[in-house]
Amino acid sequence: MIQYALYARLEAKPGKEEAVAAFLATALDMANQETTTPIWFALRLTPSTFGIFDAFASEADRKAHLDGPIGQALMKHAGELLAAPPAIELLDVLGIKTQPSAS
Repeated sequence: MIQYALYARLEAKPGKEEAVAAFLATALDMANQETTTPIWFALRLTPSTFGIFDAFASEADRKAHLDGPIGQALMKHAGELLAAPPAIELLDVLGIKTQPSAS
């Protein structure tokens, strides 16, 4: 059951907006390899503001994700791409609805 989540807000440096978008596109491949990250979204909120939302079944899964490849890559490139350090919020999931895709 999904009970834990996190939201990271990323503000791109001027001129680095598309580089942040490209980074998030590559992060999807990493997220798809994480068996303990069932929900992962990369978001563009404004032309220069981005977000990552993901959710987990346990606190241990959330911590493993934060310490994993995406978190490491984000921190490695933060100084080059971001105007400020990522703002990361730990969240509790109060409810979730999923629906199979209509295909």
